[in-house]
Amino acid sequence: MKNHIFESERLILRVLDSGDVQYLKRIWGDEEVMGLCLGATSHKKLPNIIEFYKKCEVDKGLSVYAVVEKYSGNVIGTAGFNVADSLEKVELIYHFVKESWGKGYASEAARACLEIAKRNHAVRCVFASVDAANKNSLKVLEKIGFEYKGMKWFEDTQQEEPYYEQTLT
Repeated sequence: MKNHIFESERLILRVLDSGDVQYLKRIWGDEEVMGLCLGATSHKKLPNIIEFYKKCEVDKGLSVYAVVEKYSGNVIGTAGFNVADSLEKVELIYHFVKESWGKGYASEAARACLEIAKRNHAVRCVFASVDAANKNSLKVLEKIGFEYKGMKWFEDTQQEEPYYEQTLT
């Protein structure tokens, strides 16, 4: 598989490519999927977002990846990292098509992302925040060993959210 980054039991994480727009419409372009984030993204913006994340992988060695279900070969989600200026502390994010909810894919992909972060020796800490109403994502973070640090205000979402961290060794 092209641009293969990581493989777990049921999933493959790979670099996003332009052919993924069709899948991302069902993830980032879906109001229900993105309802507890910043809302759905315009389908017109998806090619630019793909290019941005491809560049992140080249420039920083970390990105947001396509999550491919091995069984079907379909992109069922995205998972990876938003990287600010420094690789020392990166944000874990994940989103999945509705049909994939409740099957443990988010936990499996998030664990894979932690392994990817560990391979990048510059990363010291991975953090995540979740809308408090998204109980399933809160469970994912706790299940994979993130430590709750408290509530934190986020400018991008204009709300206070549960904030988690995991220190890498």
